[in-house]
Amino acid sequence: MRAYNQEPAACWECYSCVKICPQVAITARPYADFAPMGGTSIPLRSAEDIMWTVQFRSGEVKRFKFPIRTTPEGSIDPYAGKPEPGNLDDELLFTETALKKPQTALGKKFEVAEADLKQVFKSAVA
Repeated sequence: MRAYNQEPAACWECYSCVKICPQVAITARPYADFAPMGGTSIPLRSAEDIMWTVQFRSGEVKRFKFPIRTTPEGSIDPYAGKPEPGNLDDELLFTETALKKPQTALGKKFEVAEADLKQVFKSAVA
């Protein structure tokens, strides 16, 4: 049994669910720019590429194969060259080793003249 979209109003027609389905359970109606109305398209995804099988309403079947990766699956180490996870209780970010000190501490008191002065502005539109 093929799957179907239960909430078509919430569908963005991005084909993400169609492309990622490992069981080839979803048949999608193709866009009119590459297949006329009445056709079907079924993707078959492997680790290195994706193959689309497009069946036209005349019964003609065409297959298109596209690469989807440039590196083997699982070969990328996202944490290579990064420090080990640290203490969650300190303020350091992931790649920081120490907190930066300010270049100069201000440490001086500023005097504010007329701090208790009130000014009232009248609106131009009355």
